[in-house]
Amino acid sequence: MQPIRIVGRKDWENERLALLAEEKEFTRLRDQLSAKRQQMPWVKVEKDYEFETERGSENLRGLFGEKEQLVIYHFMMGPDWENGCKSCSFWADSFDGIDAHLAARDVSFKTISRAPLSKLLPFKKRMGWTFDWVSSAPSDFNFDMEVSFREGEEARYNYQPFSGGDEMPGISVFARNGEDLYHTYSTFSRGVDLMNGAYNYLDLTPKGRDEDELAYGMEWLRLRDSY
Repeated sequence: MQPIRIVGRKDWENERLALLAEEKEFTRLRDQLSAKRQQMPWVKVEKDYEFETERGSENLRGLFGEKEQLVIYHFMMGPDWENGCKSCSFWADSFDGIDAHLAARDVSFKTISRAPLSKLLPFKKRMGWTFDWVSSAPSDFNFDMEVSFREGEEARYNYQPFSGGDEMPGISVFARNGEDLYHTYSTFSRGVDLMNGAYNYLDLTPKGRDEDELAYGMEWLRLRDSY
């Protein structure tokens, strides 16, 4: 690996301080954007969705537990898939342990796929994950959240017409007021990037994600037990 440029420590520090000023401005802008996100209006959830969980059948209200907020990662694993998506698995490798911290801020965290629980659990065991992974197979939840798509039906993904496949990733957020549930936010595509700790670490390195010469961005990626 060849150096980009070689400079003395003082010159390096001057350039680092200039970049730091831009990083601080980016942080301020991100804080402003987060504040706008938190002021988004809510949409009442009218359907009574059902899910397969390790605790038995639960509705959407049950996924909240005692919390007033619910964050869902939409994990790509269709009903006939034997393994989960390698990209979603890349994200999921950082899920274990965060539920306790989110719970301390009144948030329940769940991962949801359309595959039945009988397929989710063996893959979860293989990957050594402990986070709560539930199946939306009994309901239209994935379709209504626009992360799963029926053949022959007009589809949208990331709020645009879509024809790229039957399962896609995303994150959705819900809130409750008593027994009333509300959809408050969803993000898709590059919108989930910030939730991947490994990618953010790679962005700090000289090579970055090092994906420019690949056929597609995540061509290099494998399930972590398959490298």
